Amino acid sequence: MNWINSINTFLWSYVLIILLLGCAVWFTFKTRFVQFRLIGEMFRLLGNSAGTKRQREKHVSSFQAFAISLASRVGTGNMAGVALAIAIGGPGSVFWMWIIALLGASSAFVESTLAQLYKVRGKNSYIGGPAYYMQKGLKMRWMGILFAVLIIFTFGFAFNSVQSNTICAAFEGAFGWSHHWTGVVLTGLTLSVIFGGIRRVARVSGIIVPVMALCYIFLALIIVLFNIRELPVVIDLIIGNAFGWHQFAGGGVGAALSQGIKRGLFSNEAGMGSAPNAAATAQVSHPVKQGLLQTLGVFTDTLIICTCTAFIILFSEIPIDGSLNGIQLTQHALSNEIGKLGHIFIAVSIFFFAFSSIIGNYYYGEANIHFITNRYWTVCVYRLLVGCMVFFGSLATLKITWSLADIMMGLMTICNLIAISLLGRFAILLLKDYQEQKRKGIRNPVFHKKNIPELDTTDVECW
Repeated sequence: MNWINSINTFLWSYVLIILLLGCAVWFTFKTRFVQFRLIGEMFRLLGNSAGTKRQREKHVSSFQAFAISLASRVGTGNMAGVALAIAIGGPGSVFWMWIIALLGASSAFVESTLAQLYKVRGKNSYIGGPAYYMQKGLKMRWMGILFAVLIIFTFGFAFNSVQSNTICAAFEGAFGWSHHWTGVVLTGLTLSVIFGGIRRVARVSGIIVPVMALCYIFLALIIVLFNIRELPVVIDLIIGNAFGWHQFAGGGVGAALSQGIKRGLFSNEAGMGSAPNAAATAQVSHPVKQGLLQTLGVFTDTLIICTCTAFIILFSEIPIDGSLNGIQLTQHALSNEIGKLGHIFIAVSIFFFAFSSIIGNYYYGEANIHFITNRYWTVCVYRLLVGCMVFFGSLATLKITWSLADIMMGLMTICNLIAISLLGRFAILLLKDYQEQKRKGIRNPVFHKKNIPELDTTDVECW
């Protein structure tokens, strides 16, 4: 598997870091720091986004679309991904996770705003995403198909193998269960859900996942309070390892930068092109509204939940020497703070987080299969292959599953970043239109395609 590692290293040592940071900085300046200027507006929209009863019955509300994308974000990346970044890149990788979230939030704003602009009417709700804005905005259906294929492989196959691998590792650490039998049960459960009964499970997951996330944050805050005197030391450790001369001389800064950006992107998905698939489904009066809410999702994921995991690990003072990695490092760190219950709590949490992500990942893939073709047999084959990859992930090694996920995530991100770089000017024009209406005292801005003459209105069908 040396060729996998070589491709992975090339992508994340050069191409992705330049593209991700370049787009993030560019959009941050072009939107005049929208992710910071309008944070108050984000919270206002979050509070008012439930919609009327009639809207909720007919369409996906803005808040529901936000919750769908957040449920996909919150999961393995927050627990296992952060631990992996610290184990490989050191504590300094946490700092770079913060940076890519703060800057990358502008990319999240642009891609989700574009998804809203170019969404189309589906049978039961709006549909859209990068494949649609590539076809409609760039007039490049071939690029849309390429992205659709990449997201099918990335989320349906690679990411789902990571999710199952993490669940199996967590259950082995907590209960001593074999990866084989856990994998069999998990595969059977996955297939039963995606072949039928998805709405009931999704409804239950929609309740359980936010509750588990709040419990996890609450537990982390308690640990921080008990270790409050050590907080300055931990902050200094993170920043020192991100910029320290000793780390720079030994190549540690590069590892911290690469791992921080890689694991940060896996967690918050800013610029990757996944969240726009959920953002496009929302019923809103202006595309910018959903762009702002998705920006808030990036902050929630990385600055709050990922930081919770980082603090739990660094407060525990468990040696970061590679003997423990991924989810088991997080389990041992939490157990060091609250006892054996830590292993069980993480195992249960990661099951709900990761399994709900498996379901969400599957639907990202199915939605893009429908972009390519409406033949039912292709969806059936896809479902079976998803089940196979869930089982493969349960048996594969940690390194192989994460390396495959990183490569697929990198290729998908490159495709999406090229598209939003070419179409980003429309998101900026939409932001100007939104702010002009706000300055006129309009509390609830409404967008009409005639507001922006530069648009090819034939491809903007929902406005």
